[in-house]
Amino acid sequence: MKVEFSTSLNNFNKGNKVMPKKNVHVVKRPDGWGVLKEGNSRVSKKLETKNEALKVGRDIAKQDKVELVIHNMNGKISDKDSYGNDTNPPKDTKH
Repeated sequence: MKVEFSTSLNNFNKGNKVMPKKNVHVVKRPDGWGVLKEGNSRVSKKLETKNEALKVGRDIAKQDKVELVIHNMNGKISDKDSYGNDTNPPKDTKH
């Protein structure tokens, strides 16, 4: 499965070029689930269940202060959780 990524210009800080942080994706694989950082062609971690992949992905996203993007079995994005330093965070009603 190929996951398309977009790069954000929001990571360029007042004239200082900063490497954009790579969001973390939880994706379905033929042999289970995987945790994939944007821009990588291979998963960082292979896991048997989606719950295991969510735990690992969430830990990585928190550590890197990026967004966790959760995909369904068909590859469509089902949810996103932000662990970055958002100056205007959305009002999350599900957590």
